[in-house]
Amino acid sequence: MSSPSYMSSLLENILYFQAGLGVLANIFLLVFYIFIILGYRPKPMDLISCQLTFAHIMMFLAGENFLFANIFESLNVENDFKCKATFYTKRVMRGLSICITCLLSVIQAVTISHRNSLLAKFKHRLKIYMINALFYIWTFNLSFSSNLIFYVGGFTNVSQTNQLKVTKSCSLLPMNYIIRGLILTVITSRDMFLVGVMLTTSAYMVIFLFRHQRQCKHLHSISHLRASPEKRATQTILLLVIFFVVMYWVDFIISSTSLLLWIYNPVILIVQKLVVNAYPAITPFIQISSDKRVIHVVKNWHF
Repeated sequence: MSSPSYMSSLLENILYFQAGLGVLANIFLLVFYIFIILGYRPKPMDLISCQLTFAHIMMFLAGENFLFANIFESLNVENDFKCKATFYTKRVMRGLSICITCLLSVIQAVTISHRNSLLAKFKHRLKIYMINALFYIWTFNLSFSSNLIFYVGGFTNVSQTNQLKVTKSCSLLPMNYIIRGLILTVITSRDMFLVGVMLTTSAYMVIFLFRHQRQCKHLHSISHLRASPEKRATQTILLLVIFFVVMYWVDFIISSTSLLLWIYNPVILIVQKLVVNAYPAITPFIQISSDKRVIHVVKNWHF
């Protein structure tokens, strides 16, 4: 009889552990990138990775029963405003996560492209394109998620059958099938486009790495291949993209099913949060393990 509540409690503890670990790892990585950008010669990718890390920290902090929720509670802020603020922040940061991950894959594909390729013409103004892209990404996501504010609020027991709980105290307010389908279609179209771009650039990078490895074998320079910073960076971004796409599809299936059927299940909701948080929790460890500058910077901090 206590099996569902026990499972829910166990998953919640795992969720808190995942969030705590993710916040600590991302804060460490954010400090590292700030240190690199201010004190060293940063790579173009560092600015993008720094913003991705910031978005992931905010995703965790906006989670239920985490920093933002506790601040609002201590200030006696109304539950309705708290729900709108945390939900909006999470949606914006999740949108930034997918957009910036896509930008990372595109920038890396341009960086490693052959001088005679179509992408090579973007190399000489890559930094300008990158800054413009980041500006449009932030503007788009801040405005794109604002419409959802009108459809989320504090959960009440009144007419609760018409509300879809998204947390213990927040819910999506009733909306007709047309609006529900329109919101889902627009969000899905955006995500599908970005996932498609990521898969295309990933395929390009895989082909590039395969050809590069074959050329290096032919020239008997395997040691050079292993030491190539471009290869390490490309493999890291490929790993991030693949992991993101897998987690995205699992989350998409769960969330779209719940939204279309208007079904709430606390265990499924926690599982979905674990899936959503998996990418921002694992990403800093992948980036830290693949960037040799981290060891150098940490040594400087120590001394």
